[in-house]
Amino acid sequence: MRVLVTGGAGYIGSHTVLALVAAGHDVVVADNFSNSKPAVLPRLEELAGRTIPLHEVDLTDAAATDALFAAERVDAVIHFAGFKAVGESVAQPARYYRNNIDSTLSVVEAMQRHGVTRFVFSSSATVYGEKAPVPYREDWDFLESTNPYGQTKVMIERILTDVAAVNDGWKVALLRYFNPVGADASGRIGEDPNGIPNNLMPFVSQVAVGRREKLTVFGDDYDTVDGTGERDYIHVVDLAAGHVAALEHLDAMSEPSRAFNLGTGTGTSVLQLVHAFEQVAGRDLPYEVGPRRAGDLATSYADPTRAREELGWTATRTIDDMCADTWRWQSANPQGFPG
Repeated sequence: MRVLVTGGAGYIGSHTVLALVAAGHDVVVADNFSNSKPAVLPRLEELAGRTIPLHEVDLTDAAATDALFAAERVDAVIHFAGFKAVGESVAQPARYYRNNIDSTLSVVEAMQRHGVTRFVFSSSATVYGEKAPVPYREDWDFLESTNPYGQTKVMIERILTDVAAVNDGWKVALLRYFNPVGADASGRIGEDPNGIPNNLMPFVSQVAVGRREKLTVFGDDYDTVDGTGERDYIHVVDLAAGHVAALEHLDAMSEPSRAFNLGTGTGTSVLQLVHAFEQVAGRDLPYEVGPRRAGDLATSYADPTRAREELGWTATRTIDDMCADTWRWQSANPQGFPG
């Protein structure tokens, strides 16, 4: 298949591009570099061993998006493009709703005009909100989120479900993934967040490499193994494989749209991850305990049964693998990508 990967220069998108190429698919990347850097593309081409067409385009621009589809005849779309920082979304909700929803609608409408009917969406476990029982299952019907970022995922899932229901032949996979970490084993691509990291693993790795003084652990009085919050960390390479599995399963789906959890099904606490990283990096990581953050849950992890049974996909890499690959990337690229 020829696949358009929106946000393909980003963290998860870039790893998925490599997985698609390895699986024999042709890839076109669209990105406006708001959450990524152009230096990713030469490294992707180096690792893929081929040229990867790139279109620098703002997908909220409907005319530019239509021109992209006219220029590149594709069979399917994997849609990563969107703003993704939870805290920033709370401070700038209108910006998040505008960008994430408008870009998706531009892509969907261009697909309709150009006869593209296969879509894989980068959703999130944040759609389960605070009331869903753990482990999270896809048959939970009351989707909600505690922040505008997550609400855009809820809304886009509903938009895509409705569009697929009334457009003959459409197939949409909604991939709800948990906490992506790790990096390609080459150390050439990895997570390089703009500014202060919003997520635990890149903050830990930046402390280890000396870019940050110390880590703040938000709360140590949860009802968990060591009092710190537990999350379902999944290696980004496993996650990328899940996107390929979903793409290749679309034609076999019996319904127009279907949600799949991509996670390991196991919770790992903040301090467990920190101590695993210390072992890999060979150094102690300074941290302090701060108060809980509003909206944080004690425990969050997936029930990945549906993905295993229907997609034939299972996460295989361990926390030690995730830490080792992250450290290889961060120590080889202490300041992230150039430029």
